[in-house]
Formats: sequence, C-alpha cells, structure tokens
Amino acid sequence: MLPTELLEHLVCVTSRAPLIYFPKGEAGDDEAKAFLLCPASRLRYRIEDGVAVMLVEEAEELPAREVDRLVAQARTLGLAIPQGVSGA
Repeated sequence: MLPTELLEHLVCVTSRAPLIYFPKGEAGDDEAKAFLLCPASRLRYRIEDGVAVMLVEEAEELPAREVDRLVAQARTLGLAIPQGVSGA
C-alpha cells in the first residue's frame, strides 16, 4: 500500500489533477491489483511492487465511460474521491 503522506502529494503528470487510489484494485479485494486513476486525464497508472509508475507512456488511457464506472466503483468501495470529481 502507498503511504498516505505520498498520496497527499501525488497528482497526474498530464493534468496535475488529484488521483483516486484503488489500494486493492477495482474489486477491492487484491492489493496486487492496486492502481491510481486520474478522472481528469482518463489515465490509469499501475502500481508495481508498491511503487506508482507515474509515466504517461506507461499509463493506460481509458474511455470516458470506463472512468465514470471506476469513479462509481470507488464511491461504492468508500475510497477517497478528490473534490470536484464527477462521474456515475
């Protein structure tokens, strides 16, 4: 899991917007599937061995519908959603 102190300072390298941290993947049950999501730029950053890979060329660009679904899932899981983030 990423330290809270680090998460408070991490932003998307493209949009400089705050990120949603999925510490146990989108299902909320597997730390090996953790990732960071930027709804503003629609980028999903993977986490490998506890290290966030914050490289645009390594990030996965998602369709808007998928971002909305993940934001809704984050709400369902009770994850911290940055202020101003909309979505389903």
